Amino acid sequence: MIKKVYIAGPLFNSHEKEYLEKIAQLLEDNGYVCFLPHRDQKGVSEDELDQLNMAAATKAKIFNNDLAALEASDLTVALLTGQDIDSGTAAEIGFSYAKKKPVIAITASERRFRNLFVEGMISKTIDEIDTLVDTIKILIK
Repeated sequence: MIKKVYIAGPLFNSHEKEYLEKIAQLLEDNGYVCFLPHRDQKGVSEDELDQLNMAAATKAKIFNNDLAALEASDLTVALLTGQDIDSGTAAEIGFSYAKKKPVIAITASERRFRNLFVEGMISKTIDEIDTLVDTIKILIK
């Protein structure tokens, strides 16, 4: 049974972060345990994150936290917005695919031509989060 969800997406502005947090809230309200990279870092202080030039040790902590969360997840939900798929999001999708974990992409109703290689790794694409919970249930049948 799918219970742990890794939420991937661009983190370049408050709008993107808020949308990712809405995704997490919806899933958590429905009994899923979510890892949201900008919210759920362990062992990383706010001071470390506020620095424009992060220390190598901070970068390593974030990488290891994200990797551990991807390993522990049952499913990845990826927000695909912007001119192209965010490079970090594409890497998270690729990791999930290589581990044979389903990936649900959310386009936020953007209509763009996407990278076909990355798109080939996606199990299901939806436009908005209102169908996410039902999509997960259908996907895991």
